[in-house]
Amino acid sequence: MTIGSYLAAVSFLLHIDTAVQSASVCLAADAQPLSLEINPDQKEGAAWLHTAVEAMLKENGLAASRLDAISVSAGPGSYTGLRVGMAAAKGLCFALNIPLILVNSLQMMAAAATAEKAALLCPMIDARRMEVFTGVFDKSLETVVPASNLILENHDFDRLLESHTICFFGNGSTKFRTMMQSPNASFANIEANASHLSSLAYKKFRAHDFADLAYSEPFYGKDFHSPAKQSL
Repeated sequence: MTIGSYLAAVSFLLHIDTAVQSASVCLAADAQPLSLEINPDQKEGAAWLHTAVEAMLKENGLAASRLDAISVSAGPGSYTGLRVGMAAAKGLCFALNIPLILVNSLQMMAAAATAEKAALLCPMIDARRMEVFTGVFDKSLETVVPASNLILENHDFDRLLESHTICFFGNGSTKFRTMMQSPNASFANIEANASHLSSLAYKKFRAHDFADLAYSEPFYGKDFHSPAKQSL
């Protein structure tokens, strides 16, 4: 296969994450990340994103017109961060006439933790006071407990912990650590970024699971009132 035919066979996806503590962009060939840029200050995301994308494409010798789709971490997460990421992704998709792919931010975080030994993965995003955005995923990143906002209590996750080991992580897990006594619970310091969107977004790309560009909005999570407790 010639280089030209190889490039023609590869799909190039741009991934954007501004959901939690940092802002990042990743260029991937199919599901394989090629290049990653991270700005640790999420608050600078709006000014930084487009210049970072432009520099990344130039560095990889790729024209923006060669992109096949753009994915974005769609929430839950920071209200401002989510709006910045969604606006950037939608604007680029509209300008380039390519599809938009939405990935749940908690599932993206779980993708960063698959090397952990625990059977289940529980990312937590701080939502102030004793509240977190959370969900539970297995090692295949399938949903075990859907994303919700949860006011933390000592007995949360007791039912799952009776028969499963669970790794808790994310900036909301620190306040839960002081409550948790189960030997089946572990805690890890894991930071997700746009590269962890790659496999999830590519799976949706192959399935043509695209978002409506005109009507897509971030998932803020605040419409939920702790339904996860029924399943924990």
